[in-house]
Amino acid sequence: MCGRYSLAGPNPSEVRERFALGPEIEVRRRWNVAPQDDVVAVTTTREGVPRGDVLRWGLVPFWAKDPAVGDKTINARAETVAEKPAYRDAFRSRRCLVIADGFYEWKPAARPKARKQPFHITRDDSAPFAFAGLWSTWHGPDAAVLRTCTIVTTTANDAIADIHPRMPVILPPEAEAAWLDPGTPEPVLHELLAPYPAGRTAFRAVGFAVGDARHDAPDCLEPPADEERTDAAADQGTLFG
Repeated sequence: MCGRYSLAGPNPSEVRERFALGPEIEVRRRWNVAPQDDVVAVTTTREGVPRGDVLRWGLVPFWAKDPAVGDKTINARAETVAEKPAYRDAFRSRRCLVIADGFYEWKPAARPKARKQPFHITRDDSAPFAFAGLWSTWHGPDAAVLRTCTIVTTTANDAIADIHPRMPVILPPEAEAAWLDPGTPEPVLHELLAPYPAGRTAFRAVGFAVGDARHDAPDCLEPPADEERTDAAADQGTLFG
């Protein structure tokens, strides 16, 4: 699963330009984006035109009786996204890009009861990218409106499978338009939900600060201190065949 990610690059204007977000969308550095946070995204208008957007992470289907369902829908599995009631409608007509520059996964330590080692995983060039996402609008009592999203996950590539068996779908730039396009055939959409190439994946161990979902600061990306280092922390890489 993907339960934390980052958008921490030193130049937010690069993200704004890369995804044509528009001046009304605030882009600020985030080191530890967590479920139920507001996230920067790209959705489409009813006419299918891309637009910058801000959504809450944790999809609430339009038919849900209680928005608390969003606590359990931060990820949608690529293998079942077209079938699960929570996601199938959004998969057909409300796909989005969730903007990031890295994500976190936790690798179990070799020693029993030792803490899991967090890793920060990025593209090999550290450039910002888009997760494949789905979004929905929920209308509650008293005219409340909640716009939410989920991140689609798939099988991990060979570079990080030893850390975690799954990874979020990172779309290559040339696939972003097809993912957003309401006219893209379903078989093509499924082809897009593939693991990011192992040879273009980088990862490194980080300290335990990222484990606190309320903590969003630069130290989330710092290497583990000596007392935090587990056996897994020795594993890190940039290029894989």
